[in-house]
Amino acid sequence: MIIKNIKNVDRFFETVDQCKGRVELVTKQGDRLNLKSKLSQYVSLTNMFSDPRIEEIELLVSEPEDIALLLQYLVQG
Repeated sequence: MIIKNIKNVDRFFETVDQCKGRVELVTKQGDRLNLKSKLSQYVSLTNMFSDPRIEEIELLVSEPEDIALLLQYLVQG
């Protein structure tokens, strides 16, 4: 799942916290960060804002209902 233009980062992480399964951020190097971990959220947030060229992020989501939840976040902005 590719997500673009995250405008409300706090709300994005609140949505991730509501997910039942794993939600992982895939880095450019192919590493996977567990976004349900507060430490990983902090690291990914720092990386997002340190590189202004990041226009999209890739997520791996383990549960179909979590995909729907994240899509709802994207639609609502």
